[in-house]
Amino acid sequence: MKTILLIEDNKEIRENTAEILEMSDYNVVAAKDGKEGVALAVEHKPDLIICDIMMPVLDGYGVINILHNNVETRNIPFIFLSAKSERIEVRKGMELGADDYITKPFNGTELLNAVQSRLHKAELLQKDFLSGLEGLDNLVHVSGGMDVFNRLSENRSSQHFNKKQIVYSENRHPLHLYFVKKGSVKAYRTNEDGKQLTTALYSEGDFLGYMALLEKTAYKETAEALETTELAVIPKEEFERLMNSSREVMQKFIQLLANNISDNEDKLLGMAYNSLRKKVAETLIAIMKKYKKTNTGPFSIDMSRENLANIAGTAKESLIRTLSDFKDEKLIDIREGSILILNEKKLEHLVN
Repeated sequence: MKTILLIEDNKEIRENTAEILEMSDYNVVAAKDGKEGVALAVEHKPDLIICDIMMPVLDGYGVINILHNNVETRNIPFIFLSAKSERIEVRKGMELGADDYITKPFNGTELLNAVQSRLHKAELLQKDFLSGLEGLDNLVHVSGGMDVFNRLSENRSSQHFNKKQIVYSENRHPLHLYFVKKGSVKAYRTNEDGKQLTTALYSEGDFLGYMALLEKTAYKETAEALETTELAVIPKEEFERLMNSSREVMQKFIQLLANNISDNEDKLLGMAYNSLRKKVAETLIAIMKKYKKTNTGPFSIDMSRENLANIAGTAKESLIRTLSDFKDEKLIDIREGSILILNEKKLEHLVN
């Protein structure tokens, strides 16, 4: 049962609205002012918030501002209630991040349609839309950006890259958002001595090149195909138009950016404090989790030792010696250059 938080200072409207929602099998938590509403939102984490704009103690603007600055409540769908004379206030509320508004007086059908629409969109947006190109299309569709969706469909093209071919280079300014349809790509940075450090791996269903687009800067890394790869290309202008047209789309890409930053921080900590054996083991497990398609049979890594060393942040010779040790310990096997993972659990929990 979905929980809806209703914040309304008018007792009659509050009770009538709550009754309509409860008759439609929603669990309703009611608050008589904004201050009480914020407290109940933090406590109950409702699936949807319906909030009046003009209220004593704390108005609707204050409510949405506080909740959107709270990590636990910022993504809860928010619907404003407003009188017909408050259209300017409604616009201000939408600019603050409200998802919809209902004009008072309203009937039960209008209320339920708005609630069902927002809950349905919220459920769709909770799915892993960024795991595929179709997901991006669905996200645009759900967000209401149909014009952008049509333009993206018309302008999207694919480019093919051979193994070791550069997709984009460090210090170049981005012109496209890329999506991996087939194959795999690595991103790496190079120091003054020409040594490489792999910063990210991309497989089918991943977007790449979005960080520079979001930051409006040049690429901070080089992207290179690890095998024959097909990338879908979305023009920079279309990506920016999509970001500007939908708050939900922007939140999804910002979330993806935040996750990447967190992953890179973990990787830096590992490189600083993990032993060589732990670094190599974590690299093998990370590659397996990234590229393993099914759970049937041992996973095989067909990647050059140089690339593996760049990912692990160690010298190639050290990596080769460690792989030889792992083979002797029956953690892996090496067949025709490919690394076969034999004991995933022990590698994953290898003592530092």
